[in-house]
Amino acid sequence: MSGHEWLDEEAGPVVRAFWLTGGRTASDNRTDLDLMTLVVRTPEPVYGSLLLSPEHEAILDLAHQPLTVAEVASALDLAVGVVRVLLGDLLNDRRITVRRPSSVARFPTTRIIEEVIHGLQAL
Repeated sequence: MSGHEWLDEEAGPVVRAFWLTGGRTASDNRTDLDLMTLVVRTPEPVYGSLLLSPEHEAILDLAHQPLTVAEVASALDLAVGVVRVLLGDLLNDRRITVRRPSSVARFPTTRIIEEVIHGLQAL
């Protein structure tokens, strides 16, 4: 018995997320990274002041092509909150760029829906 009866073999690393972000729950840059925000590594090598962790390096390896925040979290098997903090670090250091998802198109007006219905009925 490990002395921690409340932990079992499937609990996994309990403190890891806290350790990966240095205890931070949000990025310093205050950028809201939506799950669908696209992330891509900057094309030119940038040498900023950030000391890269293995997780930062893994994100940069993945981000040679645009991928979403959700895809990064899934590929690294990390919580989205942790990934957002790590991405914020890379963004502050100009090692990645982000592109927000385009806003949802406005719903069609009633007139357009009626015209579509009339067109379908005419077929």
